[in-house]
Amino acid sequence: MYGRRVSKTHPRVEAYGAVDELNAALGLARASARHDFISRNLLRIQHELVIVMGELATAEEDLERYVKDGFKRVGPEMALGLEEVVKEIESQKVSFRGWAMPGESVCSSALDVARTVCRRAERRICALIDAGEVGNRQILIYLNRLADLLWLMARWEETRGEPQK
Repeated sequence: MYGRRVSKTHPRVEAYGAVDELNAALGLARASARHDFISRNLLRIQHELVIVMGELATAEEDLERYVKDGFKRVGPEMALGLEEVVKEIESQKVSFRGWAMPGESVCSSALDVARTVCRRAERRICALIDAGEVGNRQILIYLNRLADLLWLMARWEETRGEPQK
């Protein structure tokens, strides 16, 4: 953002590239979802990931300008929104024993791919935080909660019968 240039191999580019890849995987999951509950929540999350990518693409010294220009930053309310969906799924008694094996459905498989990409993005952002390149730890909290939610969504999708769309 704001005309700053970095190498394509810069850790910041790696981080928002992983989040972009996550967004694409969620698009596949949403397109193959059998239930409106999944597709509706994934679309909201995809919009939130645009916020994550925008903040990651902005140097710390430009964040004040970024906010003044009307862009939103990642805040605790975003992770709380994910936790509400987790509670909703858990209230439906979704349970699983043993190790989940991706492949029950296209959507649950896409959600599992998205979860693993999310964990990679989380690791990339941890490295940026450790290096002092990113100061907003809410991004990390958000992605951590998101990975947990994606696992639950995949199991929810696997345990639901006929489509409800």
